[in-house]
Amino acid sequence: MQRRILFTPILLLFFNFSIAQTFRSVQQKAPRVKSAYSEKWDHLKNELQKKGFASADFELFVRIFKNEKIVETWLRNKNEKEFRLFKTYDICYYSGELGPKRKQGDGQVPEGFYKIEAFNPYSNYHLSLRVSYPNASDKIIGKANLGGDIMIHGNCLSIGCVPITDTYIKELYILAVEAKNGGQESIPIHIFPNKLDTKGMALLNEKYGDGSVKIFWNNLKTGYDYFEKNKKLPKIEVDKSGKYIFL
Repeated sequence: MQRRILFTPILLLFFNFSIAQTFRSVQQKAPRVKSAYSEKWDHLKNELQKKGFASADFELFVRIFKNEKIVETWLRNKNEKEFRLFKTYDICYYSGELGPKRKQGDGQVPEGFYKIEAFNPYSNYHLSLRVSYPNASDKIIGKANLGGDIMIHGNCLSIGCVPITDTYIKELYILAVEAKNGGQESIPIHIFPNKLDTKGMALLNEKYGDGSVKIFWNNLKTGYDYFEKNKKLPKIEVDKSGKYIFL
């Protein structure tokens, strides 16, 4: 004989509450995220709508240029193929020089193709988004002890991270939460030494271009050029030497 399972009102309430949870609602339980939404979200929604973006149904791409000290946010609606530039935020400080991060303690900001790996609403630097360094390429090319915990965060202090002030991280954090809440599983972050156009490559070759780093930057340029031409993201793989392959 089958046993009947009875659900009490309390259990039903628990199940309904669990089903109702979203990434946004979980994040907003953190006081700093809740405060950021209260302060910034209405204004951000207005900006999104003015530029033709659906405020609850977009995908996000983040592009960082170290020499120019800027973080670009590119968006596209779910029914669009191409990304469009939404906002640009200033990097208020970065450590190290132009060139990739190859070991722990070198003070370098990574360069390459990454994604947002984690959201930290309780960061020591207000709010932070962790970059997926080291990636597959870094693990092949880099030293044995690569380090980690590279963040885009608030405040204006950094060793190897990308600080954009508390004011700007509130906006970028909300954009990332909204993109993930809308179903974007992977939010890409591309980090470059500077813009890899003709002028930018000439600067790198003149001031920084020795053999190995020049080859590395030329490899990054292929991915940079693909997005500049198509406003779409290439599929990126890594070969056994650590070189990026763009499909």
